[in-house]
Amino acid sequence: MSIETVFTNARLVLEDQVVFGSLVVRDGVIAEISDQRTATGVDMDGDYLTPGLVELHTDHLEAHYSPRPGVRWNAVSAIQSHDAQIASSGITTVFDCLRLGSDEDDGFKVGEMRAIADALASAREENRLRADHLIHLRCEVSASDVLDHFADFRTDAQVRLASLMDHAPGQRQFQTMEQYTLYYKTKRGLSDEAFAHFVNRRVEASARYSETHRKALAEACSERGITIASHDDATLDHVEEAAGFGVRLAEFPTSIEAAQASHDAGMSVLMGAPNVVRGGSHSGNIAAADLARQGVLDVLSSDYVPFSLIHAPFVLADEIDGLDLPAAIRLVTATPAKTVGLDDRGSLAVGKRADLVRVRRETGVPVVRSVWRQGERVA
Repeated sequence: MSIETVFTNARLVLEDQVVFGSLVVRDGVIAEISDQRTATGVDMDGDYLTPGLVELHTDHLEAHYSPRPGVRWNAVSAIQSHDAQIASSGITTVFDCLRLGSDEDDGFKVGEMRAIADALASAREENRLRADHLIHLRCEVSASDVLDHFADFRTDAQVRLASLMDHAPGQRQFQTMEQYTLYYKTKRGLSDEAFAHFVNRRVEASARYSETHRKALAEACSERGITIASHDDATLDHVEEAAGFGVRLAEFPTSIEAAQASHDAGMSVLMGAPNVVRGGSHSGNIAAADLARQGVLDVLSSDYVPFSLIHAPFVLADEIDGLDLPAAIRLVTATPAKTVGLDDRGSLAVGKRADLVRVRRETGVPVVRSVWRQGERVA
C-alpha cells in the first residue's frame, strides 16, 4: 500500500521559480506538484519548501570526533552528534570529509579514518542517521603517508568524492607568508625557531611528494569512478592541471582568475557558505559574493558551520542583483547533486527523492522548521 503525504499552502522553490501551491509525496518520491492549494494535507502556512540541501565539503565530523587536541571521542557518538546538527540545518545529503595524510603535530594515524568510516557504515545499517551520509576523502598530497591512508578505502563504496590538496606555504591557499604565519604560527603558539622548522618541513615535503601523489590519487579515483576535486587553485597552471586530471569540482579557488578559468572549463566552482555569511574569507582570499556577481559561483559548502548552508542563499538573493532565490538555492541543491552524479535528488521535481526542507524566513536569519528525507521526517 502506498504511503502518501500532501504538503499544501507552501512557497515551492523550484529550480527556476517560486510557486505558491502544493506538493504530493508518494513512497518517498515527489509524485505531483501543483500551483493550487489543496483542501487537506500538511499546511505549510506559507513557508518555503526547498529541496534537501546537498553538502559536498564539511569538516564538521572531524570536530566531533576530535573535539580537543589529542582527544578522540566515541566514533558512533560523534557521528550521531554531527548528524543531528547536519539534519537540523536542512542538509539531507552530506559528504563527510575524512582527512588523509598525517600532520606531524595533530594528524590522524593510519587506520583512524578507516575506523570512522566503519562506524559510519554501522550507524547507517542500524538506522541511526537522519541524513544520507557519503564520504569525501581530503587527500593531503604533500604528506608522505597519504597513499597508505588512501589504501584503507580501496574497496569502500561510501567514497564518492576525493579532493587533492596541498597546504604548503607560498602557494594556493597560503600564497603569502603573512597568511600562513597567522594560521599556523600564531594559532599554534610556535616560537620563531619552531615555526621556521615547521615551514621548512612543509616546503620540502611538498617538493618531494605532491606531484607524484596527486597523479597517483587522480588515476586511482578515475579508475573507481570517484569524483575528483581540486583545492585552492590559484593560477591558470593549477586549473590546467586539474582539467587534465578530470576534475569536476574546483574547491575554494583563491583567485578570480582561477575561478573564472575553472568555471569556463566546465568545473563546478565551490566556495564556503561562511564566506558569504561573514562577507569574506577568513584567510584573506577572494569573497564568494564577488564570484556570484561575476556568474562563476556554482556550489556552496558549509565547510565548518553547518547552518551557513541554508543561511547563505538568502544572503546572496538579498544582496546580488540578478541572483534570485531559486538560483541561490541551486547552489546548495541541484548543482552539487549533479556535480557528483546524484541525479535522483537536488530539486523539487516529479520523480526526484522527497528530500524536503520547510523554511520560514521573513527577514534576517532563516528558520528551518522541518526536514524530510525520502518522505520521512527527520528533523
